[in-house]
Amino acid sequence: MTVLAFDIETVPDVDAGRRLYGLEGLDDASVVRAMQQLRRQESGQEFLRLHLQRIVAISVAVRTAEWFRVWSLGSPESEEAELVRRFFDGVERFTPRLVSWNGSGFDLPVLHYRALLHGVQAPRYWETGEEDQSFRWNNYLSRYHERHTDLMDVLAGYQGRAAAPLDEVAVLLGLPGKMGMHGSRVWEAWQEGRIGEIRDYCETDALNTYLIHLRYELMRGRLSAEAYAREQAVVADALRADGRPHLLAFLEAWRDAPPPRGAAAGGEG
Repeated sequence: MTVLAFDIETVPDVDAGRRLYGLEGLDDASVVRAMQQLRRQESGQEFLRLHLQRIVAISVAVRTAEWFRVWSLGSPESEEAELVRRFFDGVERFTPRLVSWNGSGFDLPVLHYRALLHGVQAPRYWETGEEDQSFRWNNYLSRYHERHTDLMDVLAGYQGRAAAPLDEVAVLLGLPGKMGMHGSRVWEAWQEGRIGEIRDYCETDALNTYLIHLRYELMRGRLSAEAYAREQAVVADALRADGRPHLLAFLEAWRDAPPPRGAAAGGEG
């Protein structure tokens, strides 16, 4: 089965803020400040609820039987509707195993709301067994099925208090972790027109997620130690062949990171 590890980056949906809170006439930055203030009053923190998030990047790390590749959907100029449509079109065409970090708690609900907003159809994604019986016991929507594997949720034993950040788990496993940016700085970068940096950052998060997935497959015996090393080498070779600076920087940081106890250094091959 094709494995598709993914990550999204979002900014506040200023159009929604204007519509819901009567903020017409304010510029985008003022709308966001008002939305965040309202959220602070409601919950004590600024992070906006998921239906008020607008997707600006979707990145994927894909492993098929023949190749591995990392990229961001669409182009830097693509509208949100195109990004969402491309994501669900990929699910429709290839029925991949989706792999995420907190995808059940963030990425997929945001994608649901934005698909609803833009009228994006995704029958394969929403299948639960009525048309394809194989989806009754393994579909994208059930928390406990593997067609979507939320690694953060699974590794925490489905206990929210046991959840860990992607960056910290990646670094513990000898991976680069966050590179070049942080989710809290995406809105600032978006305002400054730095969409290329946002997409690059999103791709490295998708890469970290995929490489943690390989380690997870090793842990549960789906990969032997030899197969795990081969799969790491496939990723390293693909990054080297791609040649884009942020992927080469990821490869170098991976190669130089201290390996976890009892494991060989990463990025070899």
